[in-house]
Amino acid sequence: NSRDGAPAPESLTDIVYEQTCSISEYLVAKLPHINIEAKGLVSFGDGQFEVEVIDSSAEYIAMAKEVFDFDAIRAFVNRSDFSMIADTLHGVAGVYTRAVLVDTLGMNPSCLHHAEALPDFGGYHPDPNLVHASELVAAMMSGENAPFFGLAADGDADRNMILGRGVFVSPSDSVAIIAAHARDCIPRFADGLRGVARSMPTSRALDRVAQHLGINVYEVPTGWK
Repeated sequence: NSRDGAPAPESLTDIVYEQTCSISEYLVAKLPHINIEAKGLVSFGDGQFEVEVIDSSAEYIAMAKEVFDFDAIRAFVNRSDFSMIADTLHGVAGVYTRAVLVDTLGMNPSCLHHAEALPDFGGYHPDPNLVHASELVAAMMSGENAPFFGLAADGDADRNMILGRGVFVSPSDSVAIIAAHARDCIPRFADGLRGVARSMPTSRALDRVAQHLGINVYEVPTGWK
């Protein structure tokens, strides 16, 4: 990524590649074993080298609590008429969904499907779409007794799929719905959104919402070369 967090342009990746062609050697440090299951700071070489092990899910939840009303969400998801499935397809999102939904919001662990993060994704294709998250889709489309809400996430948890009972919500529509209700439902945006952004292949549903709200919409290129 470039300095502003955007995908690195070819002008930068070409320079990186050129540098790799001139590498003549590399050094490997011999360090003692680090227990990544234990949080804390580990020092080596008289304090010249340090490794800090953190609980990333705890950091994530602390940040999320600054954005969302967790008390309101907790009250809603624990209602007797609410049920859901979170299918993380054995990707890293399973760690976070358990920490958020079960440990923080108090939901029943039965809402978690394929929640154990596995190096081979348990043989699944961790792509949250109607084809590869077919078990979730089947459950959500199973009739009047289907769960109220469903979600799936990809392997590295940067893409998702949202479903309601008998309803598929495209990612293009879900981001537009979030924008439309952000001021009323998300405390961080109580003063309204200053603008919204979408990638080039995302539909113009977000544009329609931005027009209604009177805010700017920014289109960015995709991250693929």
